[in-house]
Amino acid sequence: MRSAPVFGAAALLGLAGLSLLHPPVAVPRMMEPRMRVLLHEGPRLLLRADGEQLLRVRGLPGGEGSWRRLEVSLRGGRLLIDCDGDERWLGAAAVLSVMNDDPRGIWLGQRRYRGELRISGRGGTLRAVNELGIETYLASVVGSEMPHAWPLAALQAQAVAARTYALKQRSRGGGWDVKATVASQVYSGVEAETASTREAVASTRSLVLVHGGKLIDAVFHSSSGGVTEASGMVWRNQLPYLVSVPDHDQHSPVHRWQERFDPMMLRRTWPETGGLDGVEVLSRSRSGRVRQARVRGPRGTLMLTGNELRRRLGLKSTLVNFEMVAASSRPAPVSLPAVASPDAESGSGRSRIDRITASVARQPTGLRPRESHPRESHPQESRPQPRRQLRASTPDLLGAAARSRPAAAGRQLLVRGQGFGHGVGMSQWGAHGLAEQGADFRAILGHYYRGADVVPFQPYHDPAMAQLVPSAPLWRG
Repeated sequence: MRSAPVFGAAALLGLAGLSLLHPPVAVPRMMEPRMRVLLHEGPRLLLRADGEQLLRVRGLPGGEGSWRRLEVSLRGGRLLIDCDGDERWLGAAAVLSVMNDDPRGIWLGQRRYRGELRISGRGGTLRAVNELGIETYLASVVGSEMPHAWPLAALQAQAVAARTYALKQRSRGGGWDVKATVASQVYSGVEAETASTREAVASTRSLVLVHGGKLIDAVFHSSSGGVTEASGMVWRNQLPYLVSVPDHDQHSPVHRWQERFDPMMLRRTWPETGGLDGVEVLSRSRSGRVRQARVRGPRGTLMLTGNELRRRLGLKSTLVNFEMVAASSRPAPVSLPAVASPDAESGSGRSRIDRITASVARQPTGLRPRESHPRESHPQESRPQPRRQLRASTPDLLGAAARSRPAAAGRQLLVRGQGFGHGVGMSQWGAHGLAEQGADFRAILGHYYRGADVVPFQPYHDPAMAQLVPSAPLWRG
């Protein structure tokens, strides 16, 4: 069920005007950046090829070899490799490079990946890192983060945000740039690529978000619950382009939600207070999210930040209200709109954001949810710039903070909330909502990253790469 339109005709004309102000820009000719994506950490991994396209393995004594199957395990600080049944031992410092000519990629476990896979056992951990061009990487990221059947403008906005996020991570050093999980941004290999995700990446090739001439921290999240959060309310620094703005995610399955916590669960969650008698919200941000709260229990009280409270209870967001209720009372279930599965016809399973939001809506009380966004960034300060703002109707937020009633024996904690994730930056469900209203990807990005410009990437946008000179004119639009 789609929410009522939030843009009027005048607003849509304004969006069109924004598009006209930004005609296509010639992409600079330079070497396409390569990404190093951490795919695997563990004691063992298995690589295999399809058909007749053998794996080419470098880094072995005696030179390069070709096999259909390669199993690598870490034992006693050394690498044991099994090449089609032929076992060999390598030193702990060995690094294997695996590639092939198969456009379908290389199998690692149950997924296939393009580019080169580098296997190492340094530091006592067996790691597999996928090295590939950023545009190839992004075709999978977009399909891993968003349903491929969503409007092209939403997919394009995701592509630009993901490209910006990835390029900013390259300057941080280490054996890889990003992880393939929600710790960075989700990358599921070849199977996540579709014609629409490749189109979204190709049509925005090399475009990134910059502010004050530098790459921004293009963080994003699933759903804000009606209003995004300012970065300074979640992390240490308030960035001028990550401010609180009205969202357009009213159709999200987790726009509103509720969870219950029984007395036994509360005693396990709050052993230092002997359980929970009530939660008193002491302060909220301007967006309505909990900043500080006091937890009361039989053995005392505990002061917590909103983020600490969220982690302790495994809540979907900090845009919440708390109430102690009788264990026998059951509130009316939250009405969640039906979400169509874009992959239902193919039987291949739903896209990631559909899987996440649907599972979150049905998730049992007390389980910690997963988030679909980069959540490890710590944005730094940057110089503000003015930008035209889009208008949107702000939905009613949760009520003001209130003291919970003293809990009698057997009372439960009822949490009513909105949104899923930290709420900073682009809301993926909000991007979908804006695209459905006719906004293009530039207008979507301009709404969530205020004052940031969408431009072709240049080395000077990243201070760590400012001295690098392109070695070949290969990265073209």
